[in-house]
Amino acid sequence: MLDAHDLTAYDAARLIRQRELSPVTLVESLLQHIDRLEPEVQAWVTLDHAGALDTARQLEREAHQGSTRGPLHGVPIGVKDIYYTAGLKTTCGSRILADFVPTYDATPVARLKQAGAIILGKTVTTEFATMDPGPTHNPWHLDHTPGGSSSGSAAAVAARMVPAALGSQTYGSIQRPAAYCGVYGLKPSFGRVSRHGVYPLSWSFDHVGPLTRTVTDCALLLQVLAGYDPHDRASSHAPVPDYLRAVQRADHPPRLGLVRQFYLERADSELRAHVEAQAERLARAGASVQEVKLPDSFRTHLAAHRVISGVETAAVHAELFRAHADLYRPRLRAALEIGALIPGTSYLQAQRIRRLIRHDLIQLLQRVDFLLMPAAPGPAPQGLGTTGDPSFNALASLTGLPAITIPSGLNAAGMPLALQLLGPAMADDRLLAAARWCEAMLDVTLVPPLAASTGPIPNPEARRGPAH
Repeated sequence: MLDAHDLTAYDAARLIRQRELSPVTLVESLLQHIDRLEPEVQAWVTLDHAGALDTARQLEREAHQGSTRGPLHGVPIGVKDIYYTAGLKTTCGSRILADFVPTYDATPVARLKQAGAIILGKTVTTEFATMDPGPTHNPWHLDHTPGGSSSGSAAAVAARMVPAALGSQTYGSIQRPAAYCGVYGLKPSFGRVSRHGVYPLSWSFDHVGPLTRTVTDCALLLQVLAGYDPHDRASSHAPVPDYLRAVQRADHPPRLGLVRQFYLERADSELRAHVEAQAERLARAGASVQEVKLPDSFRTHLAAHRVISGVETAAVHAELFRAHADLYRPRLRAALEIGALIPGTSYLQAQRIRRLIRHDLIQLLQRVDFLLMPAAPGPAPQGLGTTGDPSFNALASLTGLPAITIPSGLNAAGMPLALQLLGPAMADDRLLAAARWCEAMLDVTLVPPLAASTGPIPNPEARRGPAH
C-alpha cells in the first residue's frame, strides 16, 4: 500500500488514465506532504497551490470524459526556478529578480503542460544556478547539503514532495544533487532538449533534464521534453526515439568500462569499495565490465571547462552585473570578475581542447557501451555553506555526452551513494536502457526516513510490468 505522494510519475499517470486516481487527490496529497516537510527541507521558492488545484480539477474533468492531453496527464511536476513560467515568479535565486514574473513559458515547461503535467511550483536553485548555496537541506540528513544547483528539485523528489522535477546542468547540477539525495538525474545529450526560456549560465555547456525516482520516469519526461525547437539554435533536428519502449525492453546486459583513473582515485574510501562491489555485482548479473583508461587529453578537462564556463558566464551577466554588482552574492561576483579577465586566446584554446577530448572520448566509447564511475566523490558533505564537488560530472557537461546518476546504496552513516553511466552522443535511449538494466540488477530503493508514508492507496506494484 502506498500513499498518493509515493507514486512515481509513470504510475500516477497510468492510474489517472485508468480512472483509479484523481489528479485533485494527488495534488492535495502532495501539498499536504509538502506542508509537513517543507519547514525542514525548504525545497520550494514558490508553490502554486491555487493554480495547481485549478489545473487538476480541469484535468480530472477531461479524464472523466475519456480525454487525456498526453503521457503526463494529471501528474504534478516541480520546476527549477531558472525556467520561465508564465504568470509565476522566476527569481533565479537572486535578489535582482526577486519579483520577476515572465510572460511566457520556457519550452520545456510548455511541453510539460502540453503533455498534461501540472506545474506544482518552483524549486530552489543556487543563485543563477552557480555556486552560492540556497536554503535547501538534504532530506536524508538536514545538516548536509542537497548539492547544487538543482538543490530544491533533488530534495523535493527525494522527499516525495513531487514525483519528478526539472533541473539544469552546466557543471554537475543535475547529477550531483541526484547522487546526494538518492534519486535519478538524467543529463541528456547536448541539444536533445531545448533551453529556450531557461536563464542561461554558459551557452555551450547548459543542459536541462529531469530528476526522478526511477529510470522509467526519466524516460517518460525525456519523451515529452526532447525534440527540435526553432527558438534554440543549439537544439538538434535528430529524430526523437521511443525512450519508454527502450526502457521497457531493457533486457540486454551492457558492456561497461569501469573508470578507476581519476574517479576511483579521488573517491572516498567507502565509496571506492562500494563502486567496486557494485561493478562486480553487475558483472555477476551478466554485464561485461572491464577497466578502461581515459585518453591523455582528459588531463586538461577541468581546466578547459573552467575557462570556457568562466568566460561565457561573465558574458551572460555582463549587462546585469554592471547595473547590480552589489546585489550579487560573493562567490558568483568573484567568478564574474575573474571570467571577464580571461583572454580570448585562452577561451579559443580551451574550446580546441574540448573538441579533442570529445573526439577521444567518442573513440573510447567504441570499445565499450558506457563508462561506469561514481557520480560524486563521496556522499553529501556536511554543512549548508557548500554544494559539494562537481568535478565527477564535468566530463559529461564539457563533451555534451549523455549521463545519468543511478542511486546504488547508503554508506555506513545512512547517506546515499550513486553510480553514473556516460554514453555516446544522442544515444540517450541506449543509455536509459542500460540504466534501467542496472536499476533492476542493483534493486536499490532509497527513501529518506522523514518522507515515510502516512496513509494507503492501492499499491501499483501489484500491476506493474517487469520493466517498471
